[in-house]
Amino acid sequence: MRTHTWHAHALTATSLAGCTALVLCSAVTAAQAHGRDPGRQTLAAHDGWASQGTGTTGGAAADAAHVTTVTTWAGFKAALRAGGDAPKIVKVKGVIDPVAEGCAAFAADGYDFGAYLEKYAPENWGLDTDLSTEPADSPEGLRAASAARQNEAIKVDVPANTTVIGVGRGAAIRGGSLQIKGVDNVILRNLTIEAPLDCYPQWDPTDGATGAWNSEYDAVVVYGSTHVWVDHNTLTDGRHPDSTLPTYFGEKYQQHDGLLDIVRGADHVTASWNSFENHDKTILIGNSDSAGATDAGRLKVTLHHNRFESVVERAPRVRFGQVDAYNNHYVVTEGEPYGYSFGVGASSQLHAEKNAFSLPDTVSPAKILKKWSEAPLTAEHNYVNGRATDLIAVHNAEIPAETLQRGAGWTPSLRTRVDPPRAVPGIVARGAGAGKVR
Repeated sequence: MRTHTWHAHALTATSLAGCTALVLCSAVTAAQAHGRDPGRQTLAAHDGWASQGTGTTGGAAADAAHVTTVTTWAGFKAALRAGGDAPKIVKVKGVIDPVAEGCAAFAADGYDFGAYLEKYAPENWGLDTDLSTEPADSPEGLRAASAARQNEAIKVDVPANTTVIGVGRGAAIRGGSLQIKGVDNVILRNLTIEAPLDCYPQWDPTDGATGAWNSEYDAVVVYGSTHVWVDHNTLTDGRHPDSTLPTYFGEKYQQHDGLLDIVRGADHVTASWNSFENHDKTILIGNSDSAGATDAGRLKVTLHHNRFESVVERAPRVRFGQVDAYNNHYVVTEGEPYGYSFGVGASSQLHAEKNAFSLPDTVSPAKILKKWSEAPLTAEHNYVNGRATDLIAVHNAEIPAETLQRGAGWTPSLRTRVDPPRAVPGIVARGAGAGKVR
């Protein structure tokens, strides 16, 4: 049974006397017993799409037996499995790392990266045939076996009615992939999450004109799930920025995928007060142009008071969803790669309002929007370097081949605090990211 949205600090004995639902009563009792425990905080009413309907309460109603503090990856996985969908709070203390022993720990017997490079080099293999038919004992087969071992080790399923929260300032997950898949009512807060490093990317000779390395593993995946609140986290490439990755066959050995992907009919998601840092493909909302049967009418996502610093693209890229992006701060660093911030994709309904952008002189505001498909959007009252800027107008003037149409066709109503865009950089700098939940 789901609870209704509530606030621990506002509950009193009269609240308990008036409650009727069993889970709500237990949540009220827990709140009174634990005071302002951040693990029992819930999403405020009207705070973005995740507050729609039943709201998002995560594990706020957990009894004492389902409140666990973990310090290891094994303990983290066990705590999430315990009790099924019963409300639970999992507190992460310190740094947990499923790849602490290094990539070599996942290597299948006989795997040799040098042999892989030798066999599939374009001058030996060519660029016309992919590797899908290679046998299990081939370099590709052994790579795939190694990749399967990493996949098993670093992915973890987050069940329904769960809050995962970092303790204090130093809580971190390095190299794990959090799978919020096919569930309802999840809260993820106060964690530094270092994006997984794919130890075994696959070479695809047929990808593009010259081939490409393709990687797996997003830091956080919201897949077919509803009522998810992602708040006050720092998501980053951390110790392994793309600038440190090598090049093979003339192509970047890409070992990162997304930071936060919201896909496959996921719905009612709020991402607030996060810091997204030093990454390429940052947030994907809707993973395929052909997924209308699954995604149409879903993928309702709110992004507010997030900081995007030194990210290349997808902040976010949107398909189908009604996405409300307001009061975010986008920081583009001189000399670092930048593609775009808002990607307008198939049947998307993006509403981007009162955001702030800090751009170097070498980056035009016209690049902030990127058109992938014909889909009107609303982009109003946004500021670039402290000045009001019509993002659609500057885009259409400088990139007429990708002319954008105005009018997303809907007006967001699920908002609480909306700040003036000139004040957003300072407000977000002070408040966004991990280590700031008390």
